[in-house]
Amino acid sequence: MKGTRGAVGHEFGNAPTTIMEPPQVVLPDDQLFSRRALRLRELMVMVPALDEFLDFMARLAQAQQQVFGGREPAWRPAPDAFDQAFAHRMPPLGFRALRRDLDWQADLSAILDALALHVGERQRPLLQALRSLGADELQAIAEDVLEQRSGSEASRGLMPLVAAALQVSWARLAAGLPRAPAQPLDDARALCPSCGSPPVASVVHNEPHRSGVRFLHCALCATEWHLERVKCSNCETGGQLLYVGLNDQQGEPFLPVQAEACGACESYLKIVLRQIQGRADPVADDLASLPLDLMLAEQGSYARSGYNPLLVFGDD
Repeated sequence: MKGTRGAVGHEFGNAPTTIMEPPQVVLPDDQLFSRRALRLRELMVMVPALDEFLDFMARLAQAQQQVFGGREPAWRPAPDAFDQAFAHRMPPLGFRALRRDLDWQADLSAILDALALHVGERQRPLLQALRSLGADELQAIAEDVLEQRSGSEASRGLMPLVAAALQVSWARLAAGLPRAPAQPLDDARALCPSCGSPPVASVVHNEPHRSGVRFLHCALCATEWHLERVKCSNCETGGQLLYVGLNDQQGEPFLPVQAEACGACESYLKIVLRQIQGRADPVADDLASLPLDLMLAEQGSYARSGYNPLLVFGDD
């Protein structure tokens, strides 16, 4: 595979040409993790160099789906719990406010149970290590995940499994909100309107009611919110964007993913085009396009702004 660069404007697809009023904020549905698992299995074939990693992530996503739909959490907010947040356009599920209220550790235990019979020998020590930790030690790992820290060398391998449980807990709450929150205010447009977390990537949809429209996809709760295309998600500059992708040996893009790199703030966020591959998933395709991150890191011109809690980069 090799890199390719494009000028302002996407190499794939076009902005919508008809007048439409797409939804501004879309909450996750009850098949979120099932679709992600299916996409990860597709990507195993498409990216054979990462097939073992993607296979484990597919099994993890399937375990997330099982726990997401099959477990009733011990804590549920009161019906009017979010009234003030909605009124003041604040994230009703702010991850700093709720981090000790959610029984995410029970979701983690259920995910480990679901994985136990479906992982290889190389992953079993991770499951055993997590089961041996106390509640305070697990909470410390969760704090690193939520605050986008890389964690210690000892905890780094455990963080994606903790992150998977956190995703289940917050996505369950987001799916159960009485209504979608309003679009974020200008000074917070890069943060999720439901939980205040950053996006993992943006996705351009192929559904009739929002075909060709870009949404940022929350790394934690999977809420999506609209952001105009050809605009940096980090600083909202529109005139200094470069699109970088990976091509196969025939010179064709082998994944529907590009890095939208901004010369103004020197950051990039991946953009996923469902018009090219209809089941593309912002989390799954971000994992599969890791070589794109490595290429950009080697070039040293742009820093990654997207955050995928299932993919931990070390500081060393």
